[in-house]
Amino acid sequence: MNLPTPNMPRILLAEDDPVSAAFLLESISRLPAQAVLATTRAEARTVASTASFDLLLLDANLPDGSGIQLLHTLRHQGITATALAHTADCDPQVHAQLVEAGFVQVLHKPIPVPTLLHALQLHLPAQAFPIWDNAAALAAMGGKPEHVSTLRALFLQELSGQQQRIISAAQNSDEASIRAELHRLAAACGFVGAARLLNTVRQLQASPLSAHALQNFEHECQSALRVDDL
Repeated sequence: MNLPTPNMPRILLAEDDPVSAAFLLESISRLPAQAVLATTRAEARTVASTASFDLLLLDANLPDGSGIQLLHTLRHQGITATALAHTADCDPQVHAQLVEAGFVQVLHKPIPVPTLLHALQLHLPAQAFPIWDNAAALAAMGGKPEHVSTLRALFLQELSGQQQRIISAAQNSDEASIRAELHRLAAACGFVGAARLLNTVRQLQASPLSAHALQNFEHECQSALRVDDL
C-alpha cells in the first residue's frame, strides 16, 4: 500500500489480481494521476480512512467481500467520491446490480486502455488536476523549458478563439464542429500541459451539447488564460 502524492488526482483502486492491478496502475499513471492500491475490502477501508480520493475504481469481487459491500462501507465512512466498478463478469444483470448499488459506470475486463482513460477523465473532477502540469509539458517537449514557454504562449493566443468557436457551435447545436475543435484542442492541451482544461475537454467530447460540460469548459478556459496561473 502506497500513500497518495499531493497535487495529483487520486484514485482508490481495489483489485486483488496482481496482473490486473499492474495493468490498471500503469494505465492510470498516464493521465497523470496516482492510484493507491488495496487488494482487499478491509485494506480499502483502511486506506480510505487515512487519505482523501477523487475517484473510486473498485473490483466487483474481492477476497473478503463484494464491490457493492465495499462501496456501502465507504459511503458509511463518509466517502462521497464517484465510484466506478470493474469486473470480468459480462452478465447484464450483474452490471445492472452494480449501477443500482451506486456505481456510475461498469468497466468490463479486460479493459482497453483508451476506454479506461476516457472513463477516468470523464468522472474525475476538474479540480483534481493542476491547471498547468509542467512535468507533462516538459516531457512532451523533450525537457526543454524554453520550448514549453514558446508553445504555451501560442496556445494561449489561440485559446480564446477556439473557445468562442466552440460556444458558437454549441449555440447552433453543431455537434460536428464542436468535436472538430475539441479534437484539435485536446492535442494542444497535451503538448502544453493544460491538465485541468484537458479534463473538461474530454468531458465535453463525451457530451458535446451538455450545458453543464460546456459551463465547466468555459470556466477552465478562463482559468488557463489567467497569466498569474502560469
